[in-house]
This record gives sequence, C-alpha cells and structure tokens, in this order.
Amino acid sequence: MTTVTLAHAAALTRLGNALSEGIRTQILLALRSAPARPSELAQTLGVSKQVKSNQLACLRGCGLVEATRQGRSTWYRLTGPRLGEALGDLLELMMVVEPDCCSPEGCTCT
Repeated sequence: MTTVTLAHAAALTRLGNALSEGIRTQILLALRSAPARPSELAQTLGVSKQVKSNQLACLRGCGLVEATRQGRSTWYRLTGPRLGEALGDLLELMMVVEPDCCSPEGCTCT
C-alpha cells in the first residue's frame, strides 16, 4: 500500500474542489467520452461561453484537463484515461451508496 502524503491529500482536495461545482462536474463527465472544443461544451451543457471559460480555466489549474491547439481550434481533454475511469467509478459508487442521489431531494449537503 502506498504511503499517503500531504501531496496526495492536496491532489484529492483539488479533485473535490473541481467536483464541488455542477458545471465543472458536467464538463469532466462530458470529456470522459471524447475531447471537445469549448463551443461544443457550452452548447451541450447549455451555459454561456464566459461561464464555460471560467470553469475550464479552473479545471486546467487543478490539472484535470489540458488544452491542445489544432489550427484555430482549442480542444480540451481529460489529463489521462485513468481520470475518466475514476469519474465513472465515483458515479457508480454514488448510485450504490445513495440510489436517490440523482434527484434534487436526495442531497442534503447543500
């Protein structure tokens, strides 16, 4: 078993911070399937370009997404395939732990 360090705790805190805002979580889940351009994310998620831009900047700062320029377009993707798998695992875990988690009435954390 790996010894847990302060750096490990900080990394999990960054992930928790990223997941604490609904739009950021939606962006991460959308990027699990394929890279996307910001305009596609804004349209898919139904948010303004400004909101999406701010949230992508946060996710880049947390080291969870990366941007790649291709011509005049910028593509965003998760920083690694394991992150997408982990997000899927967390989603499945929440469905087991709290089957009603997908309804607004299911969460008492807010």
